[in-house]
Amino acid sequence: MARTQTATLPLIALPRGSVLLPGVVQRIAVSSNRPDIASLLAAVYTRAASKTPNGRIDAVPITCVPFSSPLISSDGQLLLQSADKTANQDGPDVDPAKASKADLFSWGVAAKITGVEGRGTGEFTLLIEGVGRVRIEKVYSDKAYLEGRVVYYQDNVPSLDLDPALEELFSQLKTISRELVAILRLSAILPRPVGAPGLSPLLARRLDLFIMKQKVPGSLADFMANIVECSYEEKLQVLALVDIKERVAKVIELLDRQVGNIKSSMTITTYTAETLPFSIDPDSSQKGVQKIRKPTSIKIPFKMPASGMGVPFPPPPGFMGQAGGTPEEDQEPNEIEELEKRLGVAKLPPEAAKVAGREIKRLRKIHPAQAEYAVARTYLETLADVPWSVATDDRLGPDTLTRARKQLDDDHYGLEKVKKRLLEYLAVLRLKQSINDDVDAQIKQTEQEAGVPEPAREDGAQAPTPDPNVEERFKANSAKLEILRSKRVVDRSPILLLVGPPGVGKTSLARSVAIALGRKFHRISLGGVRDEAEIRGHRRTYVAAMPGLVVQGLKKVGVANPVFLLDEIDKVGGSNVNGDPSAAMLEVLDPEQNHTFTDHYINIPIDLSKVLFIATANSLDTIPPPLLDRMETIYIPGYTTLEKRHIATQHLIPKQIRVNGLSEDQVIFSQDVVSKIIESYTRESGVRNLEREISSVLRGKAVEFADAKDRGHLEEYIPQLTVDDLEKFLGIEKFEEEIAEKTSRPGIVTGLVAYSSGGNGSILFIEVADMPGTGSVQLTGKLGDVLKESVEVALTWVKAHAFELGLTQGPTENIMRDRSIHVHCPSGSIPKDGPSSGMAQAIALISLFSGKAVPPTMAMTGEISLRGRVTAVGGIKEKLIGALRAGVKTVLLPAQNRKDVKDLPQEVRDGLEIIHVSHMWEAIRHVWPDGHWPGEDAYPPVQSRL
Repeated sequence: MARTQTATLPLIALPRGSVLLPGVVQRIAVSSNRPDIASLLAAVYTRAASKTPNGRIDAVPITCVPFSSPLISSDGQLLLQSADKTANQDGPDVDPAKASKADLFSWGVAAKITGVEGRGTGEFTLLIEGVGRVRIEKVYSDKAYLEGRVVYYQDNVPSLDLDPALEELFSQLKTISRELVAILRLSAILPRPVGAPGLSPLLARRLDLFIMKQKVPGSLADFMANIVECSYEEKLQVLALVDIKERVAKVIELLDRQVGNIKSSMTITTYTAETLPFSIDPDSSQKGVQKIRKPTSIKIPFKMPASGMGVPFPPPPGFMGQAGGTPEEDQEPNEIEELEKRLGVAKLPPEAAKVAGREIKRLRKIHPAQAEYAVARTYLETLADVPWSVATDDRLGPDTLTRARKQLDDDHYGLEKVKKRLLEYLAVLRLKQSINDDVDAQIKQTEQEAGVPEPAREDGAQAPTPDPNVEERFKANSAKLEILRSKRVVDRSPILLLVGPPGVGKTSLARSVAIALGRKFHRISLGGVRDEAEIRGHRRTYVAAMPGLVVQGLKKVGVANPVFLLDEIDKVGGSNVNGDPSAAMLEVLDPEQNHTFTDHYINIPIDLSKVLFIATANSLDTIPPPLLDRMETIYIPGYTTLEKRHIATQHLIPKQIRVNGLSEDQVIFSQDVVSKIIESYTRESGVRNLEREISSVLRGKAVEFADAKDRGHLEEYIPQLTVDDLEKFLGIEKFEEEIAEKTSRPGIVTGLVAYSSGGNGSILFIEVADMPGTGSVQLTGKLGDVLKESVEVALTWVKAHAFELGLTQGPTENIMRDRSIHVHCPSGSIPKDGPSSGMAQAIALISLFSGKAVPPTMAMTGEISLRGRVTAVGGIKEKLIGALRAGVKTVLLPAQNRKDVKDLPQEVRDGLEIIHVSHMWEAIRHVWPDGHWPGEDAYPPVQSRL
């Protein structure tokens, strides 16, 4: 070994227990607790960019140094023998990022960074290749990473022809290295104890070829020292051995030790050419049949031939009558017996127990090295993991409904229909349990009263003559028991489908149900499922077959009556080359069929009737009708503004205050601030964006509080939020709310709209203007087709009744003969559509043509027909809440929507005067109560429906 040059290089302290040798590539994980490596990597990139023409980081050398050991001196000499090792031989636990020269070994490796691997999760891995040995002279710690002054030591490789001793050592190293590879290769393809070393055949062939082609003794010694099983101190010794002969001899010693250990743990039964599996005695025959006797097998220790090509071939257990295996192996638990115990604990139904027994017998006949053995074992393990009879005891007591109601109310505000249905299920379940408890008590009492006939005596003695009365009484009690058992009520869990827009709490509602019931909860995401086998499982004839999502969920929860959430069932793929997943769900979600659900992998009926399935969907359009028919649909509408305000105050704001590191007295939200965020910064059905906006405000307040605290001026911090502060934290308003006007003019009517995103409603101004023209109608404001047709129907009705309304001089006069009109709805960038503005359009036209203004605090919604009848519309709840918020006092609604007013909050019913109309003439009388219309007498206020 020649000492060549001295240099100052960046230094990496290797993780404890890790040694890098020249010619070896090693991965070093870089995480948040190793900031020194991240700083070193940045410095390497900087040097590479400035000193190398192509900026390659592998051109910048670094140093990798392992930790020192109290058993090894700085020169690599062993200080203590193995018998003298103490319990704390590893030394103190030192953080590699804070290591000093005293903690590090005096020898290391000059290396280069060959790559950086990362998955985008904040952690990455360095690929480092050792280049040559270096000795550490001094360590500098004045930077974010360590630097060291090192001295390079290069191997002086003499010609092997000139050094016979080195040539002999090198040949011996190659031989024993190939011998180790051969043993590991063959032990990998034969049965071996758990944890025994092994090597794949392909890798073994490549490794053997690599060893044969090696020409440098020192490089091969370093390579094999990295492979061989040895202690940390022994690797440090190899690293410190600068003399090539000593290093090769040390590695030969380590390899010889491992080969000897493997040989001593292996046995082989040898059959010579003369020894047959049976022997024939020609002198002994009986009726032409030869006697056959089995030979005694000889069990000898295996010894590797000198050529290194011996075959360690332990026979399978029980082969040719042997006991098979060493005594240590015989003491290990039998894998098949363990499977039988697990299957017995699982309490399989008769059909499953029969299949399991057949598979166990088949498994005993298969050699463990065969691929079919693993397939059969995996199948039996799956059978044992399926919860056939294990179930969670429902917490059903006198306080069940009260506790469940409180749990649902605490987790969700509103959603009364869903809560009502779930409480109904709990009540029915509680009553069924009470009935079954009474029946069980009667069965127990009847069994105690019934006598068991005395069995026949086995000793042959004459049995006493049975009493006919006892037998009759026993038969009567048996019939009574059968009748009582038939009275037991079987629980069939409902299959619910929660339909609603995103963010309204469908998924969290299912979790609350599981908590209220005290059952296990499991979520199955069906979005994007395209393969039928993902639902029903793969058949066992396929490679890597596995059960479907339903059976996997049962295995995970470990009980037969969990709550399964089938999330996004409307996004299941349709029929394709891999089958139809939605059709596979038919059996899962059919209460009349799922008690015998058959998974393709299990191939045994499984009872799913105890599972409470709750599916979620955003739309019913993509769900096939047969699948939709099997589920009980519950529609969850979007939250109204009042509900969002309550949810934000009671749930979202306290949660986000904790998330952002504040306390409740450090940020105070007023009702005006919450309402402003809801109305001007969000427009959604759920509350997800609302929670994000609240979090943005709290992050801004957290910055203000932290700044005031750091400056020591907490008195300058104002916890109270105002409406004016929102623009500073959230920017300009994203949505502008319409407000009722204070003055009115002809041709302008206030309509009502419910946004398609759900949850929010508002007023919408309808403006109509006329001008000289030829009777044309112009529509603007991004109106949809249905809304355009509403304008046409309204104009047709006004033109047909222009004379009765006093708008023309005669019944045959066309009111549009010399004029054109323009209908416009403001907020032209927002699409508008829906059958709900016909009445407002007709009132606007009448107001324009008659010159009578509509009161500005009056709003209306409703569709009309050509006969003038006002028909029902949707979104009444959202529309009226928006109307109250906009300052409307009076609302005209269709008479058919009278039932929808009952669902309105009391605050809305008290703040609005709601008038129901069934005909256009009725609406006209309410809009202009003091007006007189020439033809109104022909249309009485009460219309006959007979």
